[in-house]
Amino acid sequence: AKAKNSLKIDDLDFTRYDVVWIAGGWGAAYDLGYSDVLGQKVSEAYYSEKETVFGSVCHGALGFIRARDRDGKLLIAGRRMTGVTDKQIKELGIDLTPLHPETELRKAGVVFESQTAFRDMLATHVTVDDEQRFVTGQNQNSGLETAHTMMRILSERD
Repeated sequence: AKAKNSLKIDDLDFTRYDVVWIAGGWGAAYDLGYSDVLGQKVSEAYYSEKETVFGSVCHGALGFIRARDRDGKLLIAGRRMTGVTDKQIKELGIDLTPLHPETELRKAGVVFESQTAFRDMLATHVTVDDEQRFVTGQNQNSGLETAHTMMRILSERD
């Protein structure tokens, strides 16, 4: 029943939240990066009084690529971030998805950071931007550290 009656993103007010978490997964490559509504919601929350902390892992970072600053420029340009690497996509042979985090984040002007391993799906990396507003994890293995980092940032605020 909850799945059939889930909340529409249009009806959510991101400015009411201290944290906005965008989960990843391959399915996210089909919609997050195309959503103007999501980009607008992220932008509104970024400029809210709450100073929302945004987090993502894996393909979830695609949810940030349409967010704009007050001058209409990409909000994430120049920030340090991470997400699934192009190497991991190639290693897993899942290149049929329309958007790939490393490629799209770099296009948006992000300073992309990552770790590598024998297989990148075994690597883990968490990146925090200089303002401590965006905490991004490279892949599913980064989820716990990403969440803990977000909670640490919140607890250290006045």
